[in-house]
Amino acid sequence: MLAKPQTFMNASGESVGAIASYYKIPLKQVLVIFDDLDLPFAKLRLLPKGGHGGHNGMRSVIDHFRGSRDFPRLRIGIGRPPGKMDPMNFVLRPFNKQEHEELHFTLLNGLEAVRILLLEGFEKSATFVNSAKSLEHLA
Repeated sequence: MLAKPQTFMNASGESVGAIASYYKIPLKQVLVIFDDLDLPFAKLRLLPKGGHGGHNGMRSVIDHFRGSRDFPRLRIGIGRPPGKMDPMNFVLRPFNKQEHEELHFTLLNGLEAVRILLLEGFEKSATFVNSAKSLEHLA
């Protein structure tokens, strides 16, 4: 099942928690995919569990999972805002042409990571994601 919460990002746990509860999905089978300021732009990282890292959407998910952090997450790096730019303005701005190209490549890798996760398991998917090269490295 693929779900895209229609709540505000900071309240995404409302949707994710309700879906997991309604369908009785074990948390280890819930993959939360989210943007991450702490990763360089277009970098993916797949982790088996962890904290919210200051991400309010992840904080909401953890809260709605009764504090459990024991679920996999696929982080998509968006990098840090330049200078003193407000993070909210940074995450809501449109991507430039180069960012679109890099992001397209990254999302294809993310899609392949989910395919591997479903068919071959977490470890193989994590190896694929966490050792994948960026578009910049392949050029």
